[in-house]
Amino acid sequence: MSCTRGLRVAVSAAVAAVLTALTACTSSESATDRDEDRGPSSEFLPALRSAERSTDRAGSARVRATTVTGTELAVESDGALDWRDDLTGTLTITYTGGTTAEAMRGLGVTSMEARYLSDAYYARMGDAFAAKAGGKHWLKYRYKDLADLGGGGATFADQMRNTTPNQSVKLLLDCEDVRRVGVETVGGQRATHYSGTVEVSDVGDRELRTQLQQAGVTTQTVDIWVDSRDLLVKKVEKGRMTTGELTQTAYYSDYGVPVSVRRPPAEDTKDFTELLATRESQTP
Repeated sequence: MSCTRGLRVAVSAAVAAVLTALTACTSSESATDRDEDRGPSSEFLPALRSAERSTDRAGSARVRATTVTGTELAVESDGALDWRDDLTGTLTITYTGGTTAEAMRGLGVTSMEARYLSDAYYARMGDAFAAKAGGKHWLKYRYKDLADLGGGGATFADQMRNTTPNQSVKLLLDCEDVRRVGVETVGGQRATHYSGTVEVSDVGDRELRTQLQQAGVTTQTVDIWVDSRDLLVKKVEKGRMTTGELTQTAYYSDYGVPVSVRRPPAEDTKDFTELLATRESQTP
C-alpha cells in the first residue's frame, strides 16, 4: 500500500470509527418537535419522560460500547463523555473486526484515542501512522470542515453535537409498540427494561428521518434499561442499513463524573484537510 493511499485509508477509517463508536441511529429531536399523536401509550410516557430528563440533566457519564456495522467495521469503545454544553470527552476505540479494521491493521493501527472538543475531534493514530504523516501522531477534524465536505459530513457534525445517552430514550418515544419487558440486573443493579420498534417514516425529526432513509433503514429496534434513579444504564439499538445490519450495545455508569479533555499538542497534530489536499495534488 502506498504512503498516500495508506494515509487516505487512515483518514476515512478514523471518521468511520469515531462516528460508529458514538452513534447508532439515535435521534436529536426535542420533545416539542414530536407529533404527540405518535409514540408509546400513556402507560409508559411518564417513566420514559422521566428517564429522558434525568439522563439529560446528569450531564456526563462513563461509557462502554460495542458497535458493529455490517461487514465493514466492528469497534469497542471505552471512556467518558460530557454533554452539558457541547459534546466533549475521551474514548479509546479498538478495531475488532470488519474490512476497515483489516485495512487499519495493515497500517499498524489496532486502536486509537479520540478526544472530543467543542469545535473539533482529534484521533491519535499511533507510531505507524506518524511514520507516514511527517511524525505527527494526531489527526484533527474540525466539524465545520466535515460539514463543508457534504455527502455525510454535515450529518456527522450534527450527530457529534447531539450524541447523548438520553437520545435512545427520545427514539423510543417515537415507537408505537413500546412495552415493559421487566426488571433485570445490569451491572449489579436492578433496572427496568423497555423495548420498542420505530418505523423510520414515523421519526419526528426530519433531518434524522432523511438520514436513515438515505442509509436504507426502514425500521429500528430500541431496548433501554433504566435504574431506580431514572438513569439509562444500558441500551441496545439495531437497524438494517444498505451496508448491513447496525448493532450497538452501550453501558453507562458514574453519571456526573468530571470530564476534562486536553487539546493535543499542535506540533504533534496534522489537519485531515492537509492530507486531502496532498491526495488531490497527487491525483492525475
